[in-house]
Amino acid sequence: MNELREIPLFPLRVVLFPGGRVDLQIFEQRYIDLVTTSLKNTTGLGICLIKQGDEVVRPGAQQTIHRTGTYAEIIDWDQLDNGLLGITVAGHTKFRIEKCWEGTGNLLRASVSFSETDKVGKDAIPMHQQYTELVDLLHNLGRHPLVAQQQLQIDYDNLWDIGWRLSELIPISSEQRQQLLELDDPWERIENIEQLVSNLANGD
Repeated sequence: MNELREIPLFPLRVVLFPGGRVDLQIFEQRYIDLVTTSLKNTTGLGICLIKQGDEVVRPGAQQTIHRTGTYAEIIDWDQLDNGLLGITVAGHTKFRIEKCWEGTGNLLRASVSFSETDKVGKDAIPMHQQYTELVDLLHNLGRHPLVAQQQLQIDYDNLWDIGWRLSELIPISSEQRQQLLELDDPWERIENIEQLVSNLANGD
């Protein structure tokens, strides 16, 4: 992690990893303003998992978030059939929140440090043969129509890519995904994924 930088946050019930994509419907004014500013200035936003509370914060309600998230860039936008603004964001770099506060227009902002390693464009780490079954699993998951339509660029010989995509795609809870995101060692992440997949196969 390096020097601190201030970014806007977008708390969600989703865990996004570097290289991943997620489609969002924007209807709250604070997020419409955020998207408008991001598109105008070609800046991104921080996606982080909600720990407690709802995505839409109501008067008197509390919302807490996890301190590790992923900085994302808006790569596409359009008006949906329901009249709402739809955007697609792509994860780029993991970050950790040092301090957060409510800024202008009820938008959550944070001072964050970016990961030096968990980011798109990092030098590839070749996959080891012992994880061939996980690579095959990712190939199979990637063929699912809902995954295929995301047009993800996956390097199947890169430990980073395999860990990120499996973390997003295997059927585990958001809290388990968050735990995988928070790991800094890609080998530790892939070992944890291997255990999770084994548990799923055994019905644990």
